[in-house]
Amino acid sequence: MPRGDGRLNHDLMPDEKGPQDACGVFGIYAPGEEVSKLTYFGLYALQHRGQESAGIATSNGDKILVFKDMGLVSQVFDEGALEALTGHIALGHARYSTTGASVWANAQPTLGPTAHGTVALGHNGNLTNTQELIDLLIEREGAARRLDLKGGKCTDTAVLTALLGSDREDTLAEVAMELLPHVRGAFSLAFMDETKLYAARDPQGVRPLMLGKLPSGGWVVASENPALDIVGAEFVREIEPGEFVVIDEDGVHSSRFAPADPKNCVFEYVYLARPDTTMNGRSVNAARLEMGRTLAREHPVEADLVMPTPESGTPAAIGYAQASGIPFGQGLTKNSYVGRTFIQPSQTLRKLGIRLKLNPLREVIEGKRLIVVDDSIVRGNTQRAIVKMLRDAGAAEIHVRISSPPVQWPCFYGIDFATRSELAAVNKTLEEIRLDLGADTLGYISTEGMIAATQQSQDRLCTACFTGDYPIEPPVDARHLLMSQTGEVSQ
Repeated sequence: MPRGDGRLNHDLMPDEKGPQDACGVFGIYAPGEEVSKLTYFGLYALQHRGQESAGIATSNGDKILVFKDMGLVSQVFDEGALEALTGHIALGHARYSTTGASVWANAQPTLGPTAHGTVALGHNGNLTNTQELIDLLIEREGAARRLDLKGGKCTDTAVLTALLGSDREDTLAEVAMELLPHVRGAFSLAFMDETKLYAARDPQGVRPLMLGKLPSGGWVVASENPALDIVGAEFVREIEPGEFVVIDEDGVHSSRFAPADPKNCVFEYVYLARPDTTMNGRSVNAARLEMGRTLAREHPVEADLVMPTPESGTPAAIGYAQASGIPFGQGLTKNSYVGRTFIQPSQTLRKLGIRLKLNPLREVIEGKRLIVVDDSIVRGNTQRAIVKMLRDAGAAEIHVRISSPPVQWPCFYGIDFATRSELAAVNKTLEEIRLDLGADTLGYISTEGMIAATQQSQDRLCTACFTGDYPIEPPVDARHLLMSQTGEVSQ
């Protein structure tokens, strides 16, 4: 999948699948505003969080309209579609699937009937007790007749939507307050009915969720604050872990459905969030710069040039150059207009596929000792291809530096990491990984160095993909995902 903000380094190889986040959500309550267009631009700012499908639902206080389709935000919506989505409440979603198939039926927002109307829901994250919630739905209704549970078509979001509509008497807010304490995993939710906008964040606050206010007095919720900036909303605060928010004509109403136990995803700082996002008072760009500086202190090497793998490696590469005193430069040029290609290449073309998106600047590279900085290594295919490309362009030495520790464990909270058996760093020494990549040297930042760069305490972060320390119990059927090449299972 192409990253909407140009971070293409994990999409360079046709068969390479790098870390993808589950989704981006955006909600707005703003009488008198063109809420569908504001939501469009909000989703545009969140495109990096999901590129498979996009959708917008609106309400005029009486009925909900929804338009969604497969593709990027700019591909799904045009002026006519947005003009037809009238109202003063809107909910938008950009999806990357981590549960359920990548098909139109699973595009969000999802819709479902409630006791008093309709609910439209958007979800960023991944639930870990979906089967328990399905059992609860069956208990309440006698059968999960609204869900297709076969063939990978059922999503955790569809289950949540059905449960929110399973009570035939209470208001949607009352149903949500009763349901949310039973939901496990990562969930930053934005949802709406005909008259109100709602938001909720899991007790661990794994995924971000922000609250902003428009100059007109309207309110906005969004996965990241650049989506607030783009529509002219002022950042107010983050939705707190374990908090449930209702927004209506009287403003914002907050309730707590669970005590806060913050375990924010550290990979948001490493890669997932936009660099112009701020989380927990820490600029993501500043964190990535500091990761690069730390990397230079932990893994120094004599070289002529520090260069990034475009573009997510850029802040860390700048930080490495600052701390090392070695000049920073761009050794690879990127084609900004390359998106996902649906043309299946032959094996010969597949080997050349990386050149579609990156090409070396030979005059910069030739004869130079290079430090190549990237944010992470998942399977290693992309890094291996880049090292070869740089060698072919005449690089004298290639020193790979990674601004996160080795990824060794799958994520159950909304990042589509590979199983342990597919991860490049599992059951391999640093030297074995280096040889596999073809680099002269290889260095990863330490876990302690990465955490320090976020300026968050370790006990407030989820580092499971690096350490195997899961703050929320993984799904009971996930044993095969935790197995390494040797059959080792995390205890």
